[in-house]
Amino acid sequence: MAERKIPWWQKGIIYQIYPRSFKDSNGDGIGDLHGIIEKLEYVKWLGMDAIWISPIYPSPMADFGYDVSDYVGIHPMFGTMEDFERLLGTAHSLDLKVILDFVPNHSSDQHPWFQESKSSRDNPKRDWYVWRDPKPDGGPPNNWLSVFGGIAWEWDGTTEQYYLHSFLKEQPDLNWRNPEVQQAMLDVLRFWLDKGVDGVRIDVIFKIFKDLQLRDNPPRTDGHGHGKNLGEYDSQYHIYDQLQPEAHEVLRAFRRLFDSYGDRVLIGETHLFNWADLVAFYGDRDELHVPFNFALIYLDWDAASFRRVVDEYEAVLPLGAWPNYVLGCHDDHRIATRYGGMAQARTAAMLLLTLRGTPTVYYGEEIGMADVAIPPEQVQDPWGLQVKGIGAGRDPERTPMQWDGSPNAGFTAEGVVPWLPLAPDFATVNVAAEKDDVSSMLTLYRRLIQLRRDMPALHVGQYRPVDGVPADCFVYLRQEGDQRLLVALNFCADERELTLSYLGDGTVMLSTYPDERGHVDLSALVLRPHEGVLIELTAGG
Repeated sequence: MAERKIPWWQKGIIYQIYPRSFKDSNGDGIGDLHGIIEKLEYVKWLGMDAIWISPIYPSPMADFGYDVSDYVGIHPMFGTMEDFERLLGTAHSLDLKVILDFVPNHSSDQHPWFQESKSSRDNPKRDWYVWRDPKPDGGPPNNWLSVFGGIAWEWDGTTEQYYLHSFLKEQPDLNWRNPEVQQAMLDVLRFWLDKGVDGVRIDVIFKIFKDLQLRDNPPRTDGHGHGKNLGEYDSQYHIYDQLQPEAHEVLRAFRRLFDSYGDRVLIGETHLFNWADLVAFYGDRDELHVPFNFALIYLDWDAASFRRVVDEYEAVLPLGAWPNYVLGCHDDHRIATRYGGMAQARTAAMLLLTLRGTPTVYYGEEIGMADVAIPPEQVQDPWGLQVKGIGAGRDPERTPMQWDGSPNAGFTAEGVVPWLPLAPDFATVNVAAEKDDVSSMLTLYRRLIQLRRDMPALHVGQYRPVDGVPADCFVYLRQEGDQRLLVALNFCADERELTLSYLGDGTVMLSTYPDERGHVDLSALVLRPHEGVLIELTAGG
């Protein structure tokens, strides 16, 4: 069948690499660029189309790279610019795209820009950050809160003003109302595009502009918030410290720049749970190509909830906008932990890789890595250290990749202490052990990815939910031309029978169970506990 010409980022799958935890090549216990290069063949073998690398810039590491002190450099911990150029060349030789993280909302307090800005009130870079006088009582300018706990303002005794920090005090917010800041950041993007990167993922893009009048946020009364328990932060409606309309004008400038370089992708971290807010970042197809959709991450393992979210999202997408789904990332619990076990994680893999839209896979999910309990004395995450008592630490989902059953799981040399402890199950849950095991999670991912690549119904086809199924099943059709596929997912721990006589019969192409099922009569389709099946429907059924 003739296939529509579509951009690589629509047909492809993105693989997120957390560089500290992927592969250590020099024996310091921390992953690095050479380690990523060593494993690019694996990423290609897995079937991925692009890697997204979390920040690798120079940084004091107050927030592990999301506090940038040089936007156009490489942290020596990870390697050199020459190493990055080699990574880029090697990836491109394997037909893998490279996406970098871009952190525009805030810099490090050690960035030369901020060092100048705080040196005096009349420094030319003073207005590159958000400085304000105290209230008459000496308190902060307003009631805005830091995501990482406490008030979002830090007092500077030298110049006797407060500066804004939406995250750690070591991460002062840039003032995007200053045209010089906008130009400097466009120059940063141009630097990396000239290097040959294929795209960027923009960190917390919805926060870059704040209310011009710095009005207080009103108290939240509905009991809901960010989607995960952020404690005090969720006590406010964040209507003045984020989601300001001016952000869209900046994104259009970013998009014009990216379009001038050809086939590049602009992704945004849009941690938003109001559909109108999320889809606004598509603009008129002139802002983000991919505003990340995290809505599924915060759902309980419940078929009706998943269907509701997918259907709502499909319904609100602007004309021509391309959907996407994220089930795991460096900020949220791993899938196997979040949804209750490996059986659920297998079904979640089928869901992610058969829905319409670009999927993002977090490193290690493909082998079934779970959260690792971190002893208090080994906690690294500033969120976990500063936001007390709410379990918000992100170390458990950032532990080293499990490559094999050797000491340190092949992540680093024997005798080296990894920056975070390894999972206790690494001897059996690892790439080497799963690679040739037909029943493994890794084999399931590879087969799903191959089917997604080979079948237009999966990578460009339409999505249509199927009604009349048990409440704890989520069933949908994917179709492109004459190719019709049925995805049936059982979210419960009991067997379920589906009566779908009008669909005729078909052949099970893949089950989340390792056995082969073959031909099935859809008038009595039995799904085993937590089973997902992908069925090619018989023509004319």
